[in-house]
Amino acid sequence: MTERLYAEYELESPLPLEKAAAVIAGEQSSGTFVKLPGETEGLLAASGARIEHIEETGASSAPSLPCRIRSERYARGRIRISWPLSNMGPSLTNTLATVAGNLFELAEVSALRLLDIEFPGAFRHACPGPAFGTEGTRRLAGVEHGPLIGTIVKPSVGLSPAETAELALKLAEGGIDFIKDDELQANGPHCPLSERVKHVMAALNRQADKTGKKVMYAFNITSDEIDEMKRNADLVLAHGGTCLMVSIHSVGLAGLTAVRRHAQLPLHCHRNGWGLFSRSPDIGISYRAWQKFWRLAGADHLHVNGLSNKFSEPDDSVIDSADAVAEPLFDEASYAAMPVFSSGQTAAQAGATYQALGTTDLIYCAGGGIMGHPSGVADGVASLRQAWEAALAGASLGDYAKDHPPLAAALEAFGARMK
Repeated sequence: MTERLYAEYELESPLPLEKAAAVIAGEQSSGTFVKLPGETEGLLAASGARIEHIEETGASSAPSLPCRIRSERYARGRIRISWPLSNMGPSLTNTLATVAGNLFELAEVSALRLLDIEFPGAFRHACPGPAFGTEGTRRLAGVEHGPLIGTIVKPSVGLSPAETAELALKLAEGGIDFIKDDELQANGPHCPLSERVKHVMAALNRQADKTGKKVMYAFNITSDEIDEMKRNADLVLAHGGTCLMVSIHSVGLAGLTAVRRHAQLPLHCHRNGWGLFSRSPDIGISYRAWQKFWRLAGADHLHVNGLSNKFSEPDDSVIDSADAVAEPLFDEASYAAMPVFSSGQTAAQAGATYQALGTTDLIYCAGGGIMGHPSGVADGVASLRQAWEAALAGASLGDYAKDHPPLAAALEAFGARMK
């Protein structure tokens, strides 16, 4: 039997859902807006998309999005469509064009979100997947247990290579596990990547010689050219670096896959621009569907926001995203990536994060939660570690803070954000 690819959507339409689903299936496979002479019954049977399931869940009297077709009733529900693998082959880029292409623009659609996708087994062999994941990341970072406590270089832009290295050293001396460039800091004239790598790794290598542990620093190698990103990856490796950061929406699936096949270090994948896909409940792509593409392309770490974050995403969505990143693909744990919690995180959210997630296989990044600690960077790092110690011990943050001054100061400074 021919392997098939399956996708599930939430659809709203001024037409009956059956008719709208048929339009989508035709548009995204062999059809167009009129019957064509070459579209024979045999071709349709071999290459046409197939409607697998339709379930109406409600209706409204007005469209959720601007819609050219008028109706007194806009039906809403879930549809499941499948395509033969022979249409696109085990190609991530062509699959994305199939399941998330022109269908969002159809006149028959007044709302549409891609909810999930099921890749056939052929993608297992065609796509590289994560090279390091949780196990490899822990090994390179020297963190066997607990979350990786991390931060983002702040100020995000403006620091020179020497100033960035000075901050990285201060964080390393304070006990940090992981540091990442901000997504806005790549290869600007004020802080060229080559100089930043040279200065930062000289500092971190010296500190590693003293302590036996090398802080993992994710250098942002994002570039306009794939060959340049490969050279950037080699540069980081040559200076003893242990992680690479890529802004995945900027480089695309083909770019990330190319870097993954070349690089010898974990890929820390930043999702900046994600709000374009997620902010509206009426159009876009769910994180569950979205993250599968990037894991198959080679992401070792994927951002999931954080609890009580500075953005609009609710907490249940954050936890569902983190769960999704860690779930096996093709029943293989090797395809799991490490979720990265960030965006307004402090010591105050650690307990709730652990309670909701039930694991410490994550990177917990705090920018202001460390840099803005009233007692300095070292106590900022200590406050996060102490918060996670309390969470693992099942103790309340308030009780644990009584004997842990850095945590107490963090709760006083940042705790109001959780109320």
